[in-house]
Amino acid sequence: MKEMTKKTAVVAMAGIMAAGMLTGCGEKKLDGSKTVATVDGTKIPLGVVSLSVREGQMQTEAMYRSYMGGSDFDIWDTEAEKGKTYGEQAVEESLKDVELMYIMKAKAADYDVELTDEDEKAIAEVAASFMEANSEETIADLAVTEDQVKTYLELQTYKQKIHDPIIADVDKNVSDEEAQQSSFEYVSVSTADLSDDEIKEKKEDAQKILDGLKADPDGDFSEIAKSVDDSYSSLSGTFDANETSEDEDTDDEDADEDSSSYSGTYPEEVIDVLRTLDDGEVASDIIETDTAYYVVKLNKKDDEEATETKKESIISTREQTLYTDTTEKWLDDADIKEKKKVLKTLKVTDNHKYVAPTATPAPTEEAAETEEVTETPEADATETPEVTEAADTTTTPEATEAPSYSTDTSLTVKDGDTVNIDYVGKIDGTAFDGGSTNGQGTDLEIGSGSYIDDFEDQLVGAHPGDEVEVTVTFPDDYGAADLAGKEAVFDVTVNGIYE
Repeated sequence: MKEMTKKTAVVAMAGIMAAGMLTGCGEKKLDGSKTVATVDGTKIPLGVVSLSVREGQMQTEAMYRSYMGGSDFDIWDTEAEKGKTYGEQAVEESLKDVELMYIMKAKAADYDVELTDEDEKAIAEVAASFMEANSEETIADLAVTEDQVKTYLELQTYKQKIHDPIIADVDKNVSDEEAQQSSFEYVSVSTADLSDDEIKEKKEDAQKILDGLKADPDGDFSEIAKSVDDSYSSLSGTFDANETSEDEDTDDEDADEDSSSYSGTYPEEVIDVLRTLDDGEVASDIIETDTAYYVVKLNKKDDEEATETKKESIISTREQTLYTDTTEKWLDDADIKEKKKVLKTLKVTDNHKYVAPTATPAPTEEAAETEEVTETPEADATETPEVTEAADTTTTPEATEAPSYSTDTSLTVKDGDTVNIDYVGKIDGTAFDGGSTNGQGTDLEIGSGSYIDDFEDQLVGAHPGDEVEVTVTFPDDYGAADLAGKEAVFDVTVNGIYE
């Protein structure tokens, strides 16, 4: 139990344990003792909000570095909605998060949630380690005291502990009819931004693929597609078998190739045809949409495994809805007074970044017990080429030269492989800042968890040269307010696989 509670506290601080690594410095020193808000009469010191802001800032910047493969990018000074910068939005969102955590602490007893002696001890240990790990300059920049660090850890622990009790009463009964999923394979031949002659050629390619599949319905769909052109390959997907399913309604025409999402991800024309097919049946004709030609084959009208996954997804959505509705009502009902002038002293700008540490060697046996304190998530993903090269100036070119990846199209991406990819991320069809490799390529180990949930899984089965559409959803508490809770579609090109 002690190890678990200690880990809980450490998780809350992991994002800011490396706050000592700064680029630039604050324009003006903060007074962390000032009250930035009151919640039902309880004062919130600016130092606690500062910790929340910097944790969110580091998480966001780590994401951008993993996407862009470097550190030269601007986020925070860019104008966002309502005439505010993303940095200003991040500060406001962090204050709201902290206000909610204070409410959660006050509500904890209603859910029989409390901090144990072991929790308190773990929190005190981590807070002390945090103060020791950072320089006096950094602590002053953060404007925090050790007591404020402990307060922040306590709030985070209450937030984690109260989550399950809040959603405990969610209806977990989902009928087979509501969740029933059908599975299929398809090849999409893109016609976007092509001339009439080029579109005609693409249609001929799609027809060749369809003819090949009809001749051998049980054959390898991808191999049939590649026999027409190496750039083609099949993808798999699932959709709601029943038209009345709650996920049926969608207008998203841009997300038409996701290999792991449910109905609503695919064009209506494709789903309509699939619903007319039986198990193992190939659509008799090419399906034409505004942006592509589709060749499709229904695998299972009633895919039991996919249906079980859908049930879990429905329950998860219900839980998230209950959690959000409950906590939003708490915020609405609370007596919250904010001091805008104090909040404006806390700034997030592009010339004042926080950098997560690079990967470190395995700890010694003596240090193993404190590994949780010093370990930060996504360390591999945030290691930049500049840091690697500077680590040892005496290293020979042979030792530092990166291995070349293979572009052999017969290779298949598997869990544990390291791949080189390029991608462009879009939300509602529009590319967002920092969501592209700009054609520079970046390495990714499949299964490492370096990227957002489900990103890596959707690359499994792809081949060098394949273009894969990856759909992910940013967490509701994501550090970048403009991305939090939103679905993003990444057009990913698999450049090669390291052997």
